[in-house]
Amino acid sequence: MSIRQTGFTLAALIGCALAPGSVPARAQPAPFYTGRTLTLIIPSSPGGGYDLYGRLVARHLGKHIPGAPHVAASNMPGAAGVTAAQYVYAAGAKDGTVLGLVYPNAILEPLTGAPGRTRYDPLKFHYIGSANAEVFVCYAAANAPVKSFAESFERELILGASGAGAPSSEYPAMYNHLLGAKLKIVAGYPGITEIGLAIEKGEIHGTCGSSWATMTTGRPQWLRDGVMRVLAQENLQAHPDIAKLGAPLTISFAKTPEQRAVMDFVFSQSTFGRPFLMAPETPPDRVAVMRQAFAAMLRDPEFLADAERQKLEITDPMSGAELRSAVARLMATPADVVDRVRQAVSAPGR
Repeated sequence: MSIRQTGFTLAALIGCALAPGSVPARAQPAPFYTGRTLTLIIPSSPGGGYDLYGRLVARHLGKHIPGAPHVAASNMPGAAGVTAAQYVYAAGAKDGTVLGLVYPNAILEPLTGAPGRTRYDPLKFHYIGSANAEVFVCYAAANAPVKSFAESFERELILGASGAGAPSSEYPAMYNHLLGAKLKIVAGYPGITEIGLAIEKGEIHGTCGSSWATMTTGRPQWLRDGVMRVLAQENLQAHPDIAKLGAPLTISFAKTPEQRAVMDFVFSQSTFGRPFLMAPETPPDRVAVMRQAFAAMLRDPEFLADAERQKLEITDPMSGAELRSAVARLMATPADVVDRVRQAVSAPGR
């Protein structure tokens, strides 16, 4: 065989080896999440607004994650969301198989809460995104002695609340300390479901710091049948549907710049009303995968249709980067304002 023939033969063999389909390509490793379960921690008991949003995400997130893992929702109420946040931060798996939905106030608890109550650094979490801006309301039974928020400065209103640090506890405490309202706070209920039952039984008059979504989806008959009356909105801007009910913004009752600064800080947390996060040790590539999947889910027509069927608003969502920036801005609040916030929202057990 000549040198030319040998060269031709080698070239032909190499060409065949490189031809598409001639030799099976090296098998690519399966995505990390293939065959795995992603646990989604929910900070409330079943039936409330956070539970509804958490389970909505659990139904749709997996199909946007390479490997399509099963997403299992797990309720972990306690300490106004701090229990769930601390679990994600310290106790849960760090390999990307635990995702947490937490209360905004729980994220900021290390800044505003009692020293030693939390053991996590809010700026070390990996933020995945927020599903919507939250809308909170004060409401009471139609037969309660107080018929409007303005009347709460004249007559006592008994409100149910969950643990110290929850909006249902912090918000009415703030109105008492800052504005001079006469709200009696009965704390210790596991969640909004139990608070609602207590209102129906006549044990308490109403509650503040409650999700508008919880009222409209969990108990729509309350408004439809006139069982409950919305007393006020607890946000920086008015929600059009609530405004139609004649409910004012509680921040409109602030009389001084200091009062408004405190309420502005507290209500700014609602801009990231449904924050999802992962532990600091989660591998960066898996954080990136989860952020991309979360963003894709928020654009998914099936997800949006499911949310609409349940009357769960997906408004003003945030990316993971935007969410972290919002948390960082609040964490940089001047110490004197934080001290005033801490005093204003102080309630029994905090």
